Amino acid sequence: MMPRYLLLFLLALSCPSQAEVWVMPPADLDLIGSIRHTEARHEDTLLDIARRNDVGRDEIVHANPGVDPWLPGQGTRVLLPTRYVLPDAPREGIVLNVPEMRLFYFPKARRGETRRMITHPISIGRMDWNTPLGGTRIIAKQVDPVWRPPESIRKEALEDGRELPEIVPAGPDNPLGRYAMRLGVPGYLIHSTNKPAGVGMRVTHGCIRMFPEDIETLFGQVPVGTGVHIVNQPVKLGWLADTLFVEVHPPLEEDSELREGLLRHTLELIHAERARRPFVLDGAALKQALQQQLGIPLPISKTSE
Repeated sequence: MMPRYLLLFLLALSCPSQAEVWVMPPADLDLIGSIRHTEARHEDTLLDIARRNDVGRDEIVHANPGVDPWLPGQGTRVLLPTRYVLPDAPREGIVLNVPEMRLFYFPKARRGETRRMITHPISIGRMDWNTPLGGTRIIAKQVDPVWRPPESIRKEALEDGRELPEIVPAGPDNPLGRYAMRLGVPGYLIHSTNKPAGVGMRVTHGCIRMFPEDIETLFGQVPVGTGVHIVNQPVKLGWLADTLFVEVHPPLEEDSELREGLLRHTLELIHAERARRPFVLDGAALKQALQQQLGIPLPISKTSE
C-alpha cells in the first residue's frame, strides 16, 4: 500500500495553488509538477503558449520538436513541460539551473504552514557573456531601477551601430524592467525585462531575466540575504516512489567536453545513484532520453531485467 504522505504529495502535484507554486516534496522524492497539454489557437505562437503557462521559449520548443514555433496551427496539441526533477542542490533559497534556464525558490514556511516551492523560467547569459556559477546572495532589491550600462556593453552596442547613454532612467525603455534583485557577484542581477519574448533563451549579458509578472510576485517574497546557488546541470536524476527519472537538457554550447561526453557523464551520475539505492536500469529509455533531450522527466528504471 502506498504511504499516506506519498499519496498526499502526489495529489498535491496535480493541484498546484498556482501554475508555478508547488508543495515541497519529502526529502526522498525529487519530482514536482505534471506534464500537461493544451491546444493552440489560430493566432498562437509557441512563445504565446509558453508565457501563458509560465514556460520558457527553449523549454517549449525542445518539448515539441515536431511543432512549428511560429505557426503551430489551430487545434495543434502542444506539450507543456511543467514537470521537473529538482536540481541536485540544497532545497533552500534560490537555485538557478543554467542549461535548464529555470529558477527554483524554496521559501521558509511559517509555523503550521505546509512548505512550498516556486519555479519560473529565466533567461541567461549568451555564450560570450556567461552567467557565473557558484554560491552568492541577494544583497539588495530595487523597484524601478536605473540602469548604468557597463563600458563593455556600451562598446558592444557601438560596434553594432547603436549608442547607449551612460544612464538609462526607469521606464518602458529600461532593460531591467520594474524590479531588480542584486546578487553578491558584482554587476549581476535577477531582474524583469522590457523584452519578455526573450525569456527562456540565452540573450543576456550574464544577468538573470524573468517575465515581468513572475518577478513582480517573487520580488515581494524573497528577502535580502537569501542564498542563491547557480548550477550547471543539463542532466538531472530524481526519484518518484520506486522509479528513477532522468531529465535531459541540451548542454551549454561552450561546454564542448560535456556535450561530447554526455553519455559518460550521465552514466557516472547513475553509478553514484545506484551506490545509494540499487535499481535496474532501462538502457533503451536512457538512450532515448539522451537522444531527444526534451527537457522533461522520463523513467529509466524497471523492476526486473
